[in-house]
Formats: sequence, C-alpha cells, structure tokens
Amino acid sequence: MPAVPADHVDVLIVGAGISGIGAAWYLQDRQPERTYAILEMRDASGGTWDLFRYPGIRSDSDLHTFGYAFKPWTGEDAIADADAILAYLRETAADAGIDEHIRYGRKVLAAEWDSAEARWTVTVEDVATGETTTMTAEWLFSAAGYYRYDQGYRPDFPGEEDFAGTIVHPQEWPEDLDYAGKRVVVIGSGATAVTLVPSMADDAEHVTMLQRSPSYVMPVPKQDPIANVMKRVLPDRLAYDLTRRRNIAQQRLVYRFCQAQPGMARWVIRRINAALLPDDFDVDTHFNPAYDPWDQRLCAVPNGDLFRAIRKGTASIVTDHIDTFTPDGIRLQSGEELPADIIITATGLQLEVFGGIDLTVDGTPVDVGQRVAFRGMMLSGVPNMAFAIGYTNSSWTLKVDLVCEHLMRILGHMDRHGHDIARPELPEGQEMTLSPLLDFQAGYVKRSMHLLPRAGEGKEWQVASDYKVDVSVLRDGPVVSEGLRFGTATVTPDAEDVLEGAATG
Repeated sequence: MPAVPADHVDVLIVGAGISGIGAAWYLQDRQPERTYAILEMRDASGGTWDLFRYPGIRSDSDLHTFGYAFKPWTGEDAIADADAILAYLRETAADAGIDEHIRYGRKVLAAEWDSAEARWTVTVEDVATGETTTMTAEWLFSAAGYYRYDQGYRPDFPGEEDFAGTIVHPQEWPEDLDYAGKRVVVIGSGATAVTLVPSMADDAEHVTMLQRSPSYVMPVPKQDPIANVMKRVLPDRLAYDLTRRRNIAQQRLVYRFCQAQPGMARWVIRRINAALLPDDFDVDTHFNPAYDPWDQRLCAVPNGDLFRAIRKGTASIVTDHIDTFTPDGIRLQSGEELPADIIITATGLQLEVFGGIDLTVDGTPVDVGQRVAFRGMMLSGVPNMAFAIGYTNSSWTLKVDLVCEHLMRILGHMDRHGHDIARPELPEGQEMTLSPLLDFQAGYVKRSMHLLPRAGEGKEWQVASDYKVDVSVLRDGPVVSEGLRFGTATVTPDAEDVLEGAATG
C-alpha cells in the first residue's frame, strides 16, 4: 500500500448542511477512530438554512422529525423559522466539536477512485482564489443534496426587459429589498410562494400569487401543544422520542391515505381550504390541482397564514398564464393586467447531483444518471461512496439519520473483516427494469430527472418513500448481501476476484 499523503482523511464529507453535520456526528459517535473533514463551498455552515434569506423562510416539516434523532428539538415551535433551525444545526456542530473539521470556501470539482490503492483523490478549489489542491480519502460522502446552491431555476419571461420595477429570485434575495407599501407579484405556487405571500402581505400594499396551476395547501399548527406539555413533564430526550414516533406514524398515515384514497383525500383537503377562505372564493380554480395529493409535496402553511392573508384582503391568488411583462407589471393571457413594483420569480430549484462533482472510477467517468441507487445511498459500480438524499414525502432528516446509521454499520463490518473496498454491484446476467429515483412529480424534479441515478427492482435497489421500509433495510437489515461486494486494495482492478462476493463477508 502506498504511503498515506499528508492531506488524507478516512472519510471526506462534502457539504456542511443538515446532512453533513449529521454524518459527522455519527462518525464521531460510532467510528471515533476514523479521521474526517467536511468541505463546504460557502463561507458558513447550515446549507439551505443559511443560503435562503427570503421573508418567512421556515421548515415545512415538524422539527421533532426534521431534527436529528440524537439531538432533541426543544423549541416551542414545531414549524420553526430558518434562524431557529440554523441555530440548532450550529449548536449541534459546536457541541460535538464538528466545527473544527469544516473547511470553508472549498468546492469539490472532481473525485477519482483508484481500486489498486482503495482511495479517492479529490480535486478541491479554493473559491476565493481559484487555486486547486488535492486531498485523498478512503470514503466519500456527498451531503450536498440535489439542487444547485449558486443558481435557482429561472425561466425567461417575454418582455421582462421592459419591466420598470425589480425582479427577484428567492434564492438570490437582496438584503436591502424594501417592499413596504409596494405592489408585489409572486410567480409560483409551491412551498416558497406560499411562504412568501403571507410573510410580505402585512408590509406590502398588496401581494398577488400568480400561478399557472394550483398546489395542495394545508394548514398545520405552528406549535405542537402535546409535545410542549410533554417537554414540561418529561425529560427532554423521552419527550422528544415519544413525539418523534407519533409524528412519524402520523406522516406515514397521511401519505398512505392520500395514495390509497386520492379522491377522498382531495375532498378532505378542499373542505378544509373552503372553510378557511371567504365564502365567495373560487376554491376549485385556485386550490384544486390536476394531480392527486402527494404526487407533489403538500404545501404546509403554519396556522393557515396564507388563508388568513387572503381573508384580510392583503393577498390574493390569480390562476392564469403570463402573456408578457409590461413596464408596469404583467399582462396575462386572459387579458388581465397585474400591476407590480416588484416581481418575485418563485419558479423553483435547479437540480445538481452531488454538488456537480465529476466522478471517475479507475479511469472511467461515471455517468450518475446511468447508475442505480443501492439502498438509496450508494451507486452501482462506485466503491466507497455514499450519499444522503432525504424524503420528499416526509422529513428530510429521517432518511439522513438512517443512511448515516447504515454507513457506520458498513464501516464496522469492513473493519471486522479486514476489507477496505465496498462496492454495490448489479446482479450479473439479469435484466433489471429501471425507474426514476424519486417518485415525485414536482417541476424541478421532472426537468432534471435524467441527472439523478435510477431505481431498480428488489428491496435493495428500490428507493423507499416509507420510513418503516427503510428502517427494515438500513437499521435492521443485514449489511452483507449479494448486492454489496467487499474486497481489498491488494488485487488489480481488472482481476475477476477484485471484489469478494458478499457470501465471503
């Protein structure tokens, strides 16, 4: 085995957001002898919760499930704003000493795997200077999520160069944007739009949400009174665990009901919406999507704030298509004119897999879109690499916790058996029907589905959208299987026995 380079770690984590901090905690807790570093492209930790600065940004999952399994959420609000979530993440990192392992302003450009050495060589750019250096690692963990941090999805609109006001994308929110007393149009109908509209409505002259088609919108309580009572009478950890279990069960129940009885779910959601809107409001035009509930993520509005703004008359919804921007606003295809001083393009995210890293395995470039996800956390044919992509139908962090737990089990197994390579391999001589990684119809996912790895057949090659199923595979299931091959760095990459079969593990 060649000598270990000076800038070498056992595990290199890409991204210092909720997934990266979680992965570091599990490494320190369950594999404390392993060295690691976190490379963060930006100048601060927190990922999404530090990047987005638009008014009202908050979670759309309760923090008892969005928080880590190992660190109780003790805040009063179950649906918390970004500042509270960011403080929680940074407290987690500071308390565990994870801060000391984060290298800021470092963007991973490429990672090359060498089977002969069982090692990744990673090209890292200093964002401030543009200089590149290399690091090596035995494992690579992508905690960068699946969207671009430097650019949101922003379609071109006819006539936008004629608009005399300000156009803003939420991902690039200017700190000095003054919307007090202004007429604001928010283009979009997703989670960002339904957050922005009520948050801006009290200060703006009026806020209009302009949507091509509706989304499902549901009121949720900002605080969980049962959880808050339990926190006062029980130890923090016990109260948190009980609330977490209850909320996981509730999320699964709602999702399964929507999938099994979409017509009934649509009826229930419509009834709730209608009860919160003015009597003469056209519910079916503005809150009745063409798709079934949970084909896209339901938009949660804490304490029904969007409906409250509509009832007050400070906000409104228009469902139509844009004809063109004008100097004074937007003209719609119906001929209606929407006056605006500020237009916000809440038009979605832009996908980028693993932070845009160029992957190479033994000299062959990896086309991620042609690989199959193994246990929802590794790629077929790619050794010693794991990634965290959370749930789209539940709290992101529930999946991250399970992925990190399972990776620690893999590392422990390798230590016990003297392995230094773990590589998922598709069954030989078997045709496998492939499907999209995410069973999710959101526009930003559909636009870029080809960039994501695929899902296959069989429990280990499917990507579960059910926490209970993932628990059975990632927490309770065996590490060893036919799909995961273990080996050592002492054999040549082209030899037939480069990776020992799972049965030898």
